[in-house]
Amino acid sequence: MEIRKPSSKELEEIIKLSPQALYEGTIGRAKPTDENIKQLVLPLLEKGCSYLIASDEGSVLGWVLIGFSKDQFTGNEIGFIYELYVKESFRGKGISKQLMKSAIESLTNAGKPEIRLSVFADNEAIKLYEKMGFKKRSITMSLSVN
Repeated sequence: MEIRKPSSKELEEIIKLSPQALYEGTIGRAKPTDENIKQLVLPLLEKGCSYLIASDEGSVLGWVLIGFSKDQFTGNEIGFIYELYVKESFRGKGISKQLMKSAIESLTNAGKPEIRLSVFADNEAIKLYEKMGFKKRSITMSLSVN
C-alpha cells in the first residue's frame, strides 16, 4: 500500500464516492447529492486543499482531504482535515491510521502549528482521532424543535 496524491482519474472516483463518505461520516444524517458534493468539495480544492489516497495495485482504498483554515477567533492559519474515508471492504486494516499519519505529516511540514478536524459525536472515528492525540476543543450542540 502507498499513500500519495491521486491521479485525475482517481480524483474522479473520489468525487463519485464522496456522497457515500459524507453520508457515513454524518452517521446517516446527511444524504448529499453529487451536486452537493461539488458545492462542498470543489471550492476546497480551488483554495488549495488536496487529497491523499491509500492505494494498492491501482485501487483506491481510501482518502483524506487536507488543507488550511483560519481560526475564527484569532485569524491564525491552521491545518485542517476535512474528510477521512476508507472503503468498507478495506476497513479494519489500519488504513485510516496511515492516512491520518500522512495528513498530519503533510500539514506539519507545511508549518501549521495546529491541526483540527470536525467529527459527528457518534462517529466511531473519534476513537482513532483520540488515539492519535486529538483532543476535544469545542462542542456544537443542537436542539430539534420540530
